[in-house]
Amino acid sequence: MSVALMWEARAEAGRGPELLDWARGQVLDPGPVRRETFRAPADRVLVITWWDAPYEAKLPELPDPPPELVSRPPHRWRFEPVD
Repeated sequence: MSVALMWEARAEAGRGPELLDWARGQVLDPGPVRRETFRAPADRVLVITWWDAPYEAKLPELPDPPPELVSRPPHRWRFEPVD
């Protein structure tokens, strides 16, 4: 695995379970080598996907959720492993 993509969004107050369900239902094609979904206080949802690809590769990412579910646009980061 050579690159990890992180996607994090904060739901409107009380809509965290809906945002979590929405994120879990998003299909990436092609799919990543690994995918994990997390939740946190304040109705935040985090998705990390791992890809066997170069850092600069064009990869599918989770889209923006429906605007009524989130209190702000999602944050996205790309990371590469270090030894």
